[in-house]
Amino acid sequence: MDALFAIAGRDFVISVSDTSNARSIVRMKKNYDKTYKLSPHTLMSACGESGDIANFAEYIQGNVRLYSVRNSQDLSPSETANFIRNELASSLRSRNPYNVNMLVLGFDRNTGESSLYRIDYLAAMSKVPFAAHGYCAHFVYSVMDHEYNKDITLEQGFAIVKNCLTVLKERFIVDFPGFTIKVISSSGIREYSTDEI
Repeated sequence: MDALFAIAGRDFVISVSDTSNARSIVRMKKNYDKTYKLSPHTLMSACGESGDIANFAEYIQGNVRLYSVRNSQDLSPSETANFIRNELASSLRSRNPYNVNMLVLGFDRNTGESSLYRIDYLAAMSKVPFAAHGYCAHFVYSVMDHEYNKDITLEQGFAIVKNCLTVLKERFIVDFPGFTIKVISSSGIREYSTDEI
């Protein structure tokens, strides 16, 4: 019962993920952060099997960090997403594939543009203006598709997020305990509470 979605503007990306960690009918944790900081300007949010998420996310974090140390520069969001897609595709062809769906968000300091990549557990990747994973996708895609435009401001992005959260609260049978909202921009990654947006 995961909920991940994100919206990309020209110079920012907003990431939203629920804070519950559940398996079947049991909620094991209600303050679980499903986002992983890969660099000062790149973030990955993931959903799927808990063990696969932890294992794959730590592997990706370690390798992205290793690249930064070896080369004295960070991978761009595009390079990071392609690395993740390649690693996921390699694991898919092994005996132990990862069941992980991801959103890779970031701000490229070289081009001055933000980007959002949607990667599923079959290693299919696409660059998109907005994306969602989990059951929430059945509800939030219509809101984002209706309200999104390529020139949105951060405030307009927050308004779309509020509308998505309202739709989830009103129409989805699962009541999420909370949401983690993070914004990636030229100044880095900043976390917001639902009251701040």
